[in-house]
Amino acid sequence: DSGLRFHYVAAGERGKPLMLLLHGFPEFWYSWRHQLREFKSEYRVVALDLRGYGETDAPSHKENYKLDCLITDIKDILESLGYNKCVLIGHDWGGMIAWLVAICYPEMVTKLIVVNFPHPSVFTEYILRHPSQLIKSGYYFFFQMPWFPEFMFTVNDFKVLKSLFTSQATGIGRKGCRLTAEDIEAYLYVFSQPGALTGPINHYRNIFGCLPLQHHEVIMPTLLLWGERDAFMEVEMAEITRIYVKNHFRLTILSEASHWLQQDQPDIVNKLIWTFLKEETTRKRE
Repeated sequence: DSGLRFHYVAAGERGKPLMLLLHGFPEFWYSWRHQLREFKSEYRVVALDLRGYGETDAPSHKENYKLDCLITDIKDILESLGYNKCVLIGHDWGGMIAWLVAICYPEMVTKLIVVNFPHPSVFTEYILRHPSQLIKSGYYFFFQMPWFPEFMFTVNDFKVLKSLFTSQATGIGRKGCRLTAEDIEAYLYVFSQPGALTGPINHYRNIFGCLPLQHHEVIMPTLLLWGERDAFMEVEMAEITRIYVKNHFRLTILSEASHWLQQDQPDIVNKLIWTFLKEETTRKRE
């Protein structure tokens, strides 16, 4: 309905159950490359470029990035792919969108899997009570400024972008799959296109008008995966999330893993997702 063109990468046969993957910031469909390969045997796996990212259209006004628009995008995409429900997986900011889609359109989500992002109500309540998390989320406030955040990312040949994935403080954990030179190049290529950072940062420029939420409850089986060495999100929020899920809830915290969990520990993440998907289907059949 928005009139926007969305870019996605798909694996697996059409007609198989849909698995829809929503990336975080600053990423694009490529952050799900390990999962596209893994789950195509049983699913039609679709990794989107969210509104404003990569090859998807990027409207210029920040009002076009309100959470309402982002949630409706997912509903519209599901329908245009010819499905009325999916397994929904989101990481980081894509996790925020996944939670909201599950809350607003529960009939469309058979199972919810979120990676390193708490329930949005937990996030807003926790951040107000814990200055340490407020500091870790400082970039949310920094991103409210016009043009300057985009400029900062480009300085010194995109040094900030590279260090997010590779530095000791924020990068992939010590025991993780390091990004290859080609992986880094893919990220640099996408975000070095003219204007490529404005859409992604605009997602954050509306957040304070959208939270807190009116509705909270999540009613489908939910798996929350968390890398404990996340430099941006405190692990305590993961456990509190449990109170908002009114169905089977599983939380798995990986002690050596970073914020970039599905790229950091793809084998473990894929195994945990398979277990969760299979366990629920067998339980329903009984």
